[in-house]
Amino acid sequence: MTTLRRPFLVLGLLFIGVLVFSIFLGRYPAPYWMPLSTLRSDLLAQRLVVNLRLPRILAACLLGMSLAAGGTVLQMIFRNPLVEPGFLGVSPGAAFGAAFSILFLDGGPAVVEVTAALFAGLGLAGSYVLARAIRYGGWILRLVLAGIIVSALFSAGLGVLKYMADPLTELPEIVFWTLGALWGVTWADVAYMLPLVVPGLVVVYLMRWRLNVLALPEETAFSMGTAPGRERSLLLAAAVAAVAAVVSVAGAVGWVGLIVPHVSRRLVGADAQKALPASMLIGGTFALLCDDVARTIVAGEVPLGILTALFGATGFLLLMIRRTPQVG
Repeated sequence: MTTLRRPFLVLGLLFIGVLVFSIFLGRYPAPYWMPLSTLRSDLLAQRLVVNLRLPRILAACLLGMSLAAGGTVLQMIFRNPLVEPGFLGVSPGAAFGAAFSILFLDGGPAVVEVTAALFAGLGLAGSYVLARAIRYGGWILRLVLAGIIVSALFSAGLGVLKYMADPLTELPEIVFWTLGALWGVTWADVAYMLPLVVPGLVVVYLMRWRLNVLALPEETAFSMGTAPGRERSLLLAAAVAAVAAVVSVAGAVGWVGLIVPHVSRRLVGADAQKALPASMLIGGTFALLCDDVARTIVAGEVPLGILTALFGATGFLLLMIRRTPQVG
């Protein structure tokens, strides 16, 4: 029992430590670090932490947890270790929906979030339907091909919307989605995320023990007393809702949903009852560390999506060089 709990104790302490560390990390009052004495005595420092730094830290945690949990669910349900929200049209669909809302719906944050969630669901559904229609190769290959096609279609649509956008007002907002970032996040943005992220993550967490069964072939899962179609739909809807909510605020941040589930399975094994919560802790820590680098490494900010791609691709390369557990 102690051996099983040790990785979660380490991951939990690491997550809490990075979270606390991030509160004091920044470029005020001096680059890179805010002493505790300054936080106690400086009213401006206190307002900066409460109104700017804390909501951004919380948004980064929710972003990493949602993308990592979504990647774990998708990889196990589709029995494909290369699947992640961006590969199946979820993130590109959400980005397209957000851009569509900015151009045609004059949307505030709430409208953008709802539209992004809608198109994220359409992206996943489109990938699944197209994969069933493709007659070439096995299921995994068809799913990857369908995801590539749907993502490309949404990316092309996003390009059209960028071409149509006003270069002074609308285009900068749309470019935000293509890079991904958390600058300007406020408590209002966190409040817009919570109604979808919290229920989505709760459903995924409570049903994590079913993922092991749902990762089996359809006939096998049905023979074990499950309703595979209904339960898969519920898990996918919960994961997509959480991913769409964070993407609607942070933009298209890639690689978290791909690399984190692999790292989690490497640490605690392929059992979803342990791999899913481990993925959420690792994902929150990873996104928070990347955002810390994004807001401190230079005077201006580095887009978060660039750093997650850089570190995620590097980590994925290192994992692929060595043998890792397979899904399903």
